[in-house]
Amino acid sequence: MRQTGAVGTAAEISPREAEVLELVGAHLSNAEIAARLLISVRTVESHVSSLLRKLEVPDRRALARRAPEPAGAGTSRPAPVLPATLTSFVGRVSERAELAGRIRAHRQVTATGPGGVGKTRLALAVAAQAAGEYADGVWFVDLVPVTDPDLVATAVAGALGLGERPGRDMTASVVAALADRHVLLVLDNCEHVVDGVALFLERLLTACPAVTVLATSRARLMVPFERVYPVPPLSLAADGDSDAVALFMERAAAAGRPLDSPLREQVAAICERLDGMALAIELAAARYPMLGLDGITAALSHPLRMLTGGSRADERHRSVRAALDWSHALLEPADRALLRRVSVFAAPFTAAAAAEVTGTEENLVVDLLARLAEQSLLVVTTTPRGTEYRALETIRQYGTERLAEAGELAEARSRHLRWCLAKAAALASPQPDWRARFDLVADDLRAALAWAAGRPELRKDAYELARHLAELTFTRHLVGESQRHYEQAAELAIDPADSAPMLRQAAAVAGCRTVGDDMYRLHRAAAEAARGSGDTAGAAADLATAATAAFRFSPRFVRHPSGEEALALIMEARRLAGDDPAARAAVALAEAAVLADAFGAVQGPPGNAVPETMAYAGRAVELARRTGDPLAESAALDALASAQSWAGETFAAAATARRRITLLSPVPDSPTGTLELIDALGMVTEAELGVGDLPGARRWARRLAEHPSLAEVGHRAPLMVDALAGDAGEVLTGSIRLLSAWRGAGSPARSGLGPAVAGVAMIHGLRGDDEARREWQQVLNQLGAPPEYFHGYGAVFDAMLLLHRGQAREALRRMGPEPGQVWKWVTWIWHHWYVALRAEAAVLDGSPGARDRVAEAGAVVVGNPVCAAIVERAEALLNGDQEALLATAKAFDAAGCRYQSARTMVLAGGEHAERGAEALAGLGLAPMAPAPTIVLPHDNGHPGRGTGRRADQVREPP
Repeated sequence: MRQTGAVGTAAEISPREAEVLELVGAHLSNAEIAARLLISVRTVESHVSSLLRKLEVPDRRALARRAPEPAGAGTSRPAPVLPATLTSFVGRVSERAELAGRIRAHRQVTATGPGGVGKTRLALAVAAQAAGEYADGVWFVDLVPVTDPDLVATAVAGALGLGERPGRDMTASVVAALADRHVLLVLDNCEHVVDGVALFLERLLTACPAVTVLATSRARLMVPFERVYPVPPLSLAADGDSDAVALFMERAAAAGRPLDSPLREQVAAICERLDGMALAIELAAARYPMLGLDGITAALSHPLRMLTGGSRADERHRSVRAALDWSHALLEPADRALLRRVSVFAAPFTAAAAAEVTGTEENLVVDLLARLAEQSLLVVTTTPRGTEYRALETIRQYGTERLAEAGELAEARSRHLRWCLAKAAALASPQPDWRARFDLVADDLRAALAWAAGRPELRKDAYELARHLAELTFTRHLVGESQRHYEQAAELAIDPADSAPMLRQAAAVAGCRTVGDDMYRLHRAAAEAARGSGDTAGAAADLATAATAAFRFSPRFVRHPSGEEALALIMEARRLAGDDPAARAAVALAEAAVLADAFGAVQGPPGNAVPETMAYAGRAVELARRTGDPLAESAALDALASAQSWAGETFAAAATARRRITLLSPVPDSPTGTLELIDALGMVTEAELGVGDLPGARRWARRLAEHPSLAEVGHRAPLMVDALAGDAGEVLTGSIRLLSAWRGAGSPARSGLGPAVAGVAMIHGLRGDDEARREWQQVLNQLGAPPEYFHGYGAVFDAMLLLHRGQAREALRRMGPEPGQVWKWVTWIWHHWYVALRAEAAVLDGSPGARDRVAEAGAVVVGNPVCAAIVERAEALLNGDQEALLATAKAFDAAGCRYQSARTMVLAGGEHAERGAEALAGLGLAPMAPAPTIVLPHDNGHPGRGTGRRADQVREPP
């Protein structure tokens, strides 16, 4: 306990010395006493020396015990001696808690990390938070000014206010002052004097059992009693809810230009590029008022140039480059050489990869990498594949600059390029762990290609790498990137004969992405490349394929080529084809697609275009079969199925669609094969819908939806199946993916998505959510409204909703045209649905001629379980036959169409209607309108059919 009696006589101690003595007893340093009493530090030292002599005590600790107890001192704690922070501390809640726990459990903890990660600010925050736990206070020592390891103790003594004592070194003075003190000592920036810090701490912690030391350093102290806490970068999150984004937002606001919350995702992308480094984020945020987010993003291609700041007390933190210069200066020459050479790696790398690319022995590389990691210049990760190393982006770019300064950049990049080519070739044959192996090197392959593509002397290597990367990214289902690399390979090809195949593959990938405009452009470019290499037959096939794509894949286009343009391509393809079988087959397919459509457009209703369409399609199939190419035959069968549909041969079209799947099953994966398979799966799904095979359509739709090449864009067919079946839950889930993909592509006006979007709108209508329905109708308007919307899928989906709401007359008006008048737009899927729903609407509206319409519809839909049941239900309502009516509910259940089954029960009335209402609710749909009163005039010699009765007033079965 401190003595509380008199400390001497007035003659012995002056009033000023008494003030100094009291403050010494309060554990203030000489600098703090000087500031409190407004005198110089030298004067305080003189008073302390005088007090030691007058009171005959050996040291400052004994002197403090002779000081009088200040009032209220029993519960006080010395204020922490920490530097004031000029900006707020943001986030790091978990890091603060973890580091605080470490210093409670261990007497010496070192917070390590690269320059700018935020070690000092974290240590200060933890020290301030823990100050109340240390009876004798918290002390901060900045070691940046210390250049000699032997002067570490001197710096600590200075911070504690200790003067030099004759016959005692500074370490002994510090140890004597802290021997019985309970303090937290923060040693900041130890990396350049690690050896001196280690020796000092060994003596201090041995002699002072109540002292805890928190050190910050870019390198570990490498002492046995050390506990290391690696300070992580600020947390990152794609949605913008992270410490990194919070720091950027706070510092941008402090710079005078607050950010809105909607910009958080863009800020998150910037913070991710900066690897969550606190200094880099602060410096970037400071540039926000001048550059804006777009300017910062652009400037990050040269982050070391952009990431500079204003005045700072610590020169090392004025810029990221200055912070890295400090770390670089501490390295040995061999360490510096390896740091700059491994900067060519864009992704984590192994020691073996580093040895190969840098030309260093692997045993030596392992040691050098470990030393760089010790200096926090590399991040080390242990994976199932082994130990991996990674340089943060700013460090990597710093190393690249050093490579250029050393004149080693071209050689290092060339070695890296050769390594990447070998890795890409090894990945050409996928293995079970292929995806992980590709992901590990993908960024390096991209970086090597970006560099090599701009060097004419490396054009051949760049072409090979672009080709490999195009194939690999397609297999990895990164289809947008794959298309870019195929086009890049075509540009890099030295031999013109190599360009055309790359452009054809690029066109196929564009098809998989449902970008018809790119398909057309790339096939035409392939034709030019083939012609330039003397391959006239190949040019003919490319021109014909471009013309075919314009009509075969027309829903995928934004700007659709004109018929005249397509016909001109066919004429040129005919001229170039000669006797080449593949070229002739391609031309025949183009004729089937383009000329048949021209016949229909000019000559109108069936009976004119249909014979020509069938003839062209049959010839295309025959010529394609002779080539022995299953892809060519599948494409020709697509034309045949369309022709059969136009001819009203719905079931034949479905059989042809299934034949395509069988033909393509053994075809290996490739862009052209995948495009054909996706198209075939879409066709067979829709064909099964056209004949009412909902289970079959669901099976094919599931396979289509799960195809990995559609991950970016989705497909319309699964939504069409679920919409026609009335499965609201599946539609709502699928619609989110569809809308996201469409908006992600820039909301293009592709009419091919129309049927799916119209189906989603109908489902929202069936659910009673008119607001959501209007939103999807707006999407439909943005896609464009072709004739098939008005007379095909639009009429079918609108009629289903109107009938659900009891608006039979409006449904009948919506489907006013006779099927023969709009034959072109109601073929394929919609023909059976159109005539069946039109017949039911006529019955429910009590329309004259309803009986004839039912009979005509029945003849058309024979063999279609769903549409036949709709017609049979209409006939049962017409005849007042409840037994027949309830039989259709069973038919719908058997056909997998729960919505129509529930609708039938509601139409049956009574207790059946209650069960039907429950079934609709189970599907997530709103209640149906009450069953209408059916009033039919006497017609067709059937008196008594117009007596007027509700749909639920039909005859009970005997």
